[in-house]
Amino acid sequence: MTVINVHEAKTQLSRLLERVEKGEEIVIGRAGKPVAKLSAYRVERKPRKPGSLKGKITISPGFDVLPAKLKRAFEENDW
Repeated sequence: MTVINVHEAKTQLSRLLERVEKGEEIVIGRAGKPVAKLSAYRVERKPRKPGSLKGKITISPGFDVLPAKLKRAFEENDW
């Protein structure tokens, strides 16, 4: 683990952010002792709850029926 001092972190912040964007974690220290860790920001997502949209989505009658004209187009075409 490499510890970068505060002064260097201030002057090199843009370069440090580029390194973090590539997946590296940077430890910032004072007097050689780790104080903080600079790492990529990740959005915390709530776990999905099954059934949360129940009753809010409807499927039109006949949704699964393929129109005859479209069916013929698929059957007649030589892919």
